Amino acid sequence: MSEMRLAVLGVAGRMGRTLIRVIGETEGVKVAAALERPGSIACGDDAGLLAGAGHLGVPVSDDLDAALSNVDGVIDFTAPAASVALAREAARRGLVHVIGTTGCSADDDAAIGEAARGGARIVKSGNMSLGVNLLAALVEQAARALGPDAFDIEILEMHHRHKVDAPSGTALLLGEAAAYGRGVDLGAQSVRVRDGHTGAREAGTIGFATLRGGSVIGDHEVILAGEGERVTLGHHAEDRAIFARGAVRAALWARSQEPGLYSMRDVLGLSA
Repeated sequence: MSEMRLAVLGVAGRMGRTLIRVIGETEGVKVAAALERPGSIACGDDAGLLAGAGHLGVPVSDDLDAALSNVDGVIDFTAPAASVALAREAARRGLVHVIGTTGCSADDDAAIGEAARGGARIVKSGNMSLGVNLLAALVEQAARALGPDAFDIEILEMHHRHKVDAPSGTALLLGEAAAYGRGVDLGAQSVRVRDGHTGAREAGTIGFATLRGGSVIGDHEVILAGEGERVTLGHHAEDRAIFARGAVRAALWARSQEPGLYSMRDVLGLSA
């Protein structure tokens, strides 16, 4: 099979630059288009030079239609509205669309699901790290095995000071895994805020604690606390490239799949 031609959105950002470098280091893929928002000062720059990966001969553009006309897939760590619009374009063109965007609403997710049914091959995850998605599978197993009566579940996450959504997409991914393991709805069982005289912890709930500061890439711990013992499952991101490597792996995997909406657990063969 020929090299997979990929478009990268938001190439002037930290994740965009990392994706350009990782694609350049990965066999079977190449950067075919590099996109930024209209009016970005990066437009016209060589994407490789912008990312510190050497000259690629791929100029940064704000012309989405032209960029998508010559690619097999697109990798997108942008914003919910942009991801929804791009999913519709991917459906119209039959492209692979890897979505690492977090903070999507229920309506956004519904629109992305509709695009997948309309012809796009979409892989969407709150975290593209291979390790985090393995962690989610372990959390699901632990939540199922230990049960809600004997063990409480708390999810602790910390990110850099610039992160705009809370809890993080990864924390919600882990919370969904725990809820699925228990056979409950996360929205009905999650506790996002504790302040003042809250009373005793309600049995069966899944708690979230959010920390922000410094340059932390991403730390996550799932604590299962019982009487006299605790089980702690965790993941610490040390390099943003782990998310880029997972996204590229997802794109290569999705290329041979039927249109539909997939997760990183599908990519890793961890789905039930």
